[in-house]
Amino acid sequence: MTIQTPPDPTAAELAEHLPAAIVRFLREADPQHKANAHDLLSAFAIDATVVDDDGRTYTGHDEIHRWRSAEGSEYTYTVQITHVEALDDTRYVVTTRLEGDFPGGVVDVIYRFALADDLIQRLEIAP
Repeated sequence: MTIQTPPDPTAAELAEHLPAAIVRFLREADPQHKANAHDLLSAFAIDATVVDDDGRTYTGHDEIHRWRSAEGSEYTYTVQITHVEALDDTRYVVTTRLEGDFPGGVVDVIYRFALADDLIQRLEIAP
């Protein structure tokens, strides 16, 4: 089911369509938000796995924290959510557009979330 995504959706609009863990991840991953490692990690199951856009895999809170701490820290960019889709009750796809001072300047990023017990169990990120 595709969820109609308004331009520049607010956190409240996202919360209507996405589970809290995904909203928390998206908020904490936004460079305009002052990231809080505890809040970010609270979105993930203890044994969660993240596969980043370079194909590297990070498992567990310690590795996910190190990944997020290093990810994108050398660039300045903005994030706009452009598409949200619920595949079923536990799988969601969120597409964002990043614009900034990184090579190429603009990229669409696809986040594929799999949830278990209302937490992110697996996140796959692809350009």
